[in-house]
Amino acid sequence: MTLEHFGYNDNIEKLRIQHHLMDFEIGRIISEHKERYIVATENGDFEAEITGNLRYTANTREDFPAVGDWVAISEYDDNKVLIHSIIPRKTIIQRQAVGKQGERQIIATNIDFAFIVQAVDGDFNINRIERYLTICNTSHIQPIILLNKIDLISATMLDDLLLKVKERVAKVPIIAISNTSQKGIENVTTYIEKGKTYCLLGSSGVGKSSLLNNLSGKQQMKTNAVSTSTNKGRHITTHRALIALENGGVIIDNPGMREVGITDAVEGLEKTFEKIVALSQNCRFKNCTHTIEIDCAVMEAVESGKVDKLYYENYLKMKRENEHFELTVAEKRKKEKDFGKMYKQFKNFKKSNKY
Repeated sequence: MTLEHFGYNDNIEKLRIQHHLMDFEIGRIISEHKERYIVATENGDFEAEITGNLRYTANTREDFPAVGDWVAISEYDDNKVLIHSIIPRKTIIQRQAVGKQGERQIIATNIDFAFIVQAVDGDFNINRIERYLTICNTSHIQPIILLNKIDLISATMLDDLLLKVKERVAKVPIIAISNTSQKGIENVTTYIEKGKTYCLLGSSGVGKSSLLNNLSGKQQMKTNAVSTSTNKGRHITTHRALIALENGGVIIDNPGMREVGITDAVEGLEKTFEKIVALSQNCRFKNCTHTIEIDCAVMEAVESGKVDKLYYENYLKMKRENEHFELTVAEKRKKEKDFGKMYKQFKNFKKSNKY
């Protein structure tokens, strides 16, 4: 396959020229597992390592390559290449790193569309859909909601679920599908465009890998059957992988995420919860928190039933989470700055006390 099959275009070529990377070959990270990479190039796929310089100049985990990245490479051994530089990313999907306060984890980069996959069985959760929407809106990525496993519920139940989602989610395509019967899969393929990159987001067992297999027409990812005891698919994907589809488009499958912590997502929250943002213009106080203030247009809308209470509560929860993340980042930066000052003072003290 050519680089164009993996999404290479004129904009990436311009960035390559601007950053003086013409002496290097170009490839795209298609797989990552604990800093082990596979890079797709015009000459095939290669195992890859990052250079010592790239490793030691990295300030955070975000400075390391991720699935979806375009990278400048050179060959250094049989079937192996060195990654020298990352071409600036167009978009980044990220979440709060699990168990690490104030740190981000990159899910994938250079994404155009995100398929948010949610199963319609007992694990169905609109709050989680809104969480994924906020991540996409923060990253300026077009979301598409896929309600999977519709073969497990009645048509009446599906209509009810669709109505509930549409009441809380506006201006986002919603497609009902079944990986088993393949109903609705053809509607998903209408969104696949040559040269565009797609990402699959969702919890474990919602059918992301099965969907990828259906879209590609191949057994790209291992899948397990639905458990008869829990009625849920068993999670299989353990690392991120990028697949170039035969009919155009590139798609990234991700491990299921039990925790989807948002990061600096003010803009994303405003777009996901635009009903609340619009109502807040009518609040008495400009800095209204929509919790205790008098003449709060948002709380009045919730009390009158114009705004779904669960929609409102999810907004407040994610807003608090975003504020906590930003506060944690600020505190972390202050500690690092204070440590830097202390270390500098210590060095100056040692220098002035030399005999």
